[in-house]
Amino acid sequence: MGRTFAIGDIHGDLDALETIFSRLPRFEADDTIVFLGDYLDRGPKSAEVVARLRALPKETPAKVVCLRGNHEDAWLQVIDEGWSDFVVPRPNGCFETMQSFKGLPQPGEDQIPDIEELKEMAAATFFPADVVAWLRELPFYYEDDLALFVHAGLPRRKATDGAPHAERGFAHPTEVTPQRTLLWLRDRDFFANYRGKLVVFGHTTTNQLPPDLSSYTPEDPADLWAGPAVVGLDTGAGKGGFLTAIELPKRLVYESR
Repeated sequence: MGRTFAIGDIHGDLDALETIFSRLPRFEADDTIVFLGDYLDRGPKSAEVVARLRALPKETPAKVVCLRGNHEDAWLQVIDEGWSDFVVPRPNGCFETMQSFKGLPQPGEDQIPDIEELKEMAAATFFPADVVAWLRELPFYYEDDLALFVHAGLPRRKATDGAPHAERGFAHPTEVTPQRTLLWLRDRDFFANYRGKLVVFGHTTTNQLPPDLSSYTPEDPADLWAGPAVVGLDTGAGKGGFLTAIELPKRLVYESR
C-alpha cells in the first residue's frame, strides 16, 4: 500500500506550498496527495496556488485529490447566489484573491476596496470560467484505507430513535446532509470525543483547538494538533502562520517554517 500525504489549508501562500513540496519525499505511483481545501483568500497568490494545484496531476505520478474548503464553497455561493457578507469583511481576504486573479498589486492590510472593486468582488466576475468549473468539481471528502479526509470535521448522527446526543456517534461523510456541513463545522465535541477511523481535517487553526487535548507538542499551540483519532493541519498558512503536511501511515510531519 502506498503513502498518503495530507496538506493543510494554503490560503494563497504559494511560497509555503513550494517549501512543503521541497521537503516532502519523492512521490511514487502508489502515493496519494490530499489537499484539505482553502486554497483561496488572505495570502497574496491565490491564483498561483490554484494554477499550481491544477497542474500537479501532470507533474507527479501520485494521485492528487483537492478537497473543497469553506472558502471555495463560499466563493461558489457568491457566484451562484451573491453573498456580500462574505466578500466585504477584510479578514476574509477576498480583496487579495481578486487582485491575484487580476494580476494587480496586493492591497495593504488596512486598504479598503472602493465601490467599484466591491461590486466586482460581489459579482466574482474576475474568476476565469475554467477555475469556476474546477471549484465546482472539488469533492467534499476523501477516504482511503488510512484515514478520512475532510475540510472541517464530522457532525454527530441525527437522532432517529431518541438516543441521547452523546450516544449517537459521528456520521460518515456519506451520511451528512447538506454535505457543506463538512466544510464549516467547528465543534469541540468532534475534536474531543470522536473515536474511530482516523480523520484528518483543516479549517480551524490549531492555535484555536483545545491544547489540553493534543498529544503532539502541546507546548506549541501553533503546531499540528493530534487527538486520539483526529489530526488538525491548519497551522495558519496565508495568515501569518505556516503550512503543515502529514505522511501516513508513518505519521511523519513536514512544515514550511
